[in-house]
Amino acid sequence: MTNKGSNYMELSFSARSENEAFARVAVASFISHLDLTVEEMEEIKTVVSEAVTNAIIHGYEQDPEQMVYVSTRIEGEQIEIVVEDKGVGIENLDEARQPLFTTKPELERSGMGFTIMENFMDSVEVTTGTGQGTRIRMIKKVSPNKIYS
Repeated sequence: MTNKGSNYMELSFSARSENEAFARVAVASFISHLDLTVEEMEEIKTVVSEAVTNAIIHGYEQDPEQMVYVSTRIEGEQIEIVVEDKGVGIENLDEARQPLFTTKPELERSGMGFTIMENFMDSVEVTTGTGQGTRIRMIKKVSPNKIYS
């Protein structure tokens, strides 16, 4: 990527619940130079939280020895965020995308967050397979004047 409007970062961290806040703040800091509204920034932080929490709780079943991977790319008129784990994968993606569905009802969770991700982002692509982990790619389009002036 060589055009003026391109920027990229990636990070990895232990699959610990306390690192969810780190991921949220890291992505927010990376895109902070964009002229986003407070609402847009909160939406992005929320989807990062949802995706990272899914990786930790569902993907790795809270095994802190595993790693969660987050990357963010700003290119053209969009922000791309990818959250990935190498965990158990999602057995039934259609079921997992239903509002309030969870594989961990004992944790009193309100679902796996896909509905929130889909409502706050312009595009959400999920690649998964049993025993192969899960990759969530989310795109948020922003107005041209918000990308590098």
